[in-house]
Amino acid sequence: QVQLVESGGGLVQAGGSLRLSCAASGRTFSNYAMGWFRQAPGKEREFVSAISRSGGDTYYPDSAASRFTISRDNAKNTVYLQINSLKPEDTAIYYCAAAAAGSTRYMRGQGYDYWGQGTQVTVSS
Repeated sequence: QVQLVESGGGLVQAGGSLRLSCAASGRTFSNYAMGWFRQAPGKEREFVSAISRSGGDTYYPDSAASRFTISRDNAKNTVYLQINSLKPEDTAIYYCAAAAAGSTRYMRGQGYDYWGQGTQVTVSS
């Protein structure tokens, strides 16, 4: 089992920035690719970004804004999502997720095995 706990969300004005964190425990963090997703009210969950186990490769869907940057620190068992130039449409619950080794589906936002509880991001106009 991998436990994931997100933090760093909150209320921010449009144009601001946030760095979300996701702390992992329970298994060897570097064995897992990691991803970020978000779900806005009344909408489907959306894949935002993914990062390889080493952190050397990052992936963003075509729909993702260049305002997002994923990173990880394996020494701290933590993955981050930097969001710049926040917009009201970024308002959502942001989730991190872990994908076990052995598949590259995580690059497309699929095949994640463990999920955090989410952190709320609210952007005011």
